[in-house]
Amino acid sequence: MSHIASKKAEFLSRLAQTNDIPLMLEIDWAEGCHIYDTSGNAYVDLISGIGVSSLGHNNSVVKQAIKNQVDKHMHVMVYGEFIQSSQVDYATWLTKRLDSQLSSVYFTNSGTEATEGAMKLAKRSTGRTKVLSCYNAYHGSSQGALSLAGGEWLKEAYRPLLPGVGHISYNSFEDIELIDESTACVFLEPLQAEAGTVVPHSGYLEAVRERCDATGTLLIFDEIQTGFGRTGSLFAHQQSVVPDILLLGKALGGGMPLGAFVASTDLMKNLSHDPVLGHITTFGGHPVSCAAGLAFCEEMERQGLFSKANALEQHFRQQLKGVQVNGRGLLLSVELEGFTQVQALVKYCIANGVITDWFLFNDRSIRVAPPLSISKELLEDAATVIKNGIRECC
Repeated sequence: MSHIASKKAEFLSRLAQTNDIPLMLEIDWAEGCHIYDTSGNAYVDLISGIGVSSLGHNNSVVKQAIKNQVDKHMHVMVYGEFIQSSQVDYATWLTKRLDSQLSSVYFTNSGTEATEGAMKLAKRSTGRTKVLSCYNAYHGSSQGALSLAGGEWLKEAYRPLLPGVGHISYNSFEDIELIDESTACVFLEPLQAEAGTVVPHSGYLEAVRERCDATGTLLIFDEIQTGFGRTGSLFAHQQSVVPDILLLGKALGGGMPLGAFVASTDLMKNLSHDPVLGHITTFGGHPVSCAAGLAFCEEMERQGLFSKANALEQHFRQQLKGVQVNGRGLLLSVELEGFTQVQALVKYCIANGVITDWFLFNDRSIRVAPPLSISKELLEDAATVIKNGIRECC
């Protein structure tokens, strides 16, 4: 058996599988906006590891920050007990760029864990138990976060899940009335990612904010995919309204595992008493991940990448005239007729050196969310492959 065949067999037999049709690329290394397989083939990364690699791959500044932190220390104590500079410095960077009421950061290991922490914080702070999220929304895969998911097919096999969770339709002004005085919190995405990059209607987020204020409900924005320049501003909510709690993840760690939820200092204090250790994590805010995340943000800011997504969006749309493109900034989807066409186009793109993928709650679109550092020329090359693929196999 060849090395490649052996490695693929071990991948399928030794690693737990998440689906029946993995992409099965054997990765050797990555650089910039390209990923290289063990045969030396180069692929344009059009999905950023699902929103993680916004600066591209193998960035020297981020790598140096990781090395510097490793030379100092790695894990020394569970989160929240010792003063660790990389955590403090990153939280300071973030809160200085957020609205003043988003003043306190709780670092976790992932976006899913940020969802869990935010739910607990909302229930603890309001004394309420009812939680609302949207159909076709995804906030993580643990049992609590999965309860919020807006797709029955994803969670039906794992019931019973959390009680007291209801769903509303995104962009439905009528459904906003379901938010009432018994609602602890509402989870929303400023732009629905796994639904196929659905943009909020004019005034929708403002109307939700107004209803939450009127009923004493906490508004939680999930910016795990939309954050860090993905939609044309540092955070997508900065184009509309300020949430009570903000969820971060994916790009937050600059390629390292990291999540966070952010709220006011007064809200966050509710996790520190009655009971003490109301939320706790061993590895959350790992010092190496925080160092990498801070270096990532500083480099993104230095290069002006937080505000370039809209110009690249327009260039991509121009290349695909006549094709339905949804979304905002570089969180886009290309709409096709159905999943058969999506599968065919994904395979065509990979065969022609472009990595794309589909969405959890939209089976008729492919994902276009490359690193924000991608050049117009490389984005144009990728768009050409997509156009050719649509013409040949869709």
